[in-house]
Amino acid sequence: MPDETKIVRVDPENLRFPTHPDHGQIIEAGKIICCQGIVIFPAQCLYGVAANALDPDAVRKVFEIKQRPLNNPILVLIHTRDDVNRLVKKIPPAARVLMDRFWPGNLTLVFEAAAPVSPLLTAGTGKIGIRIPAHPAARALVAQAKGPITGTSANLSGQPGCSRVDQLPSAMILGADLIIDAGPLKGGPGSSIVDITTDPVRIVRQGAVAALQIHQALLEKK
Repeated sequence: MPDETKIVRVDPENLRFPTHPDHGQIIEAGKIICCQGIVIFPAQCLYGVAANALDPDAVRKVFEIKQRPLNNPILVLIHTRDDVNRLVKKIPPAARVLMDRFWPGNLTLVFEAAAPVSPLLTAGTGKIGIRIPAHPAARALVAQAKGPITGTSANLSGQPGCSRVDQLPSAMILGADLIIDAGPLKGGPGSSIVDITTDPVRIVRQGAVAALQIHQALLEKK
């Protein structure tokens, strides 16, 4: 069972109201992230691991907790589309179409990373995966962190993701500073990943957004 002293429980519906007491838990989580801490949070389908994506030391902790190989990139979550500009070299027209259609949501877009982005996030590929989350707790957390956070799933590398807090591996619980429990999530494959640095775009991983939906959105704008 998870360490109860690290768990705070929130009702996602309450987070739609900024004055609700549940926001106090999100404020505390944001402070932890700003101080190089690690927060496990509800991303949408699965629980995720949040750290300050602009702090290489914090990102390194995520790799260590997940026992993740350093050659495996980590995607980031942002609060608004304006946040994309500081992380990427350019935003191709196809990316704007997909952002219009699927953000906030379960579509991660892979861009050419801007120079300030840590090579740890890109795993030396020069590319960075970005999305705006739809889950109320995830959106509130990104807003409170005041910058991009890591959005990788809360599982050990190569193991299944967790849709409930009681599924979290003990190693991840030990490494986390706080766990935000929003109850059972719907589970599933997680976000779809589309590389928009190529023409035509390339679907790297099909997840919650079907390939047909992605292709149709692009065709409609031609």
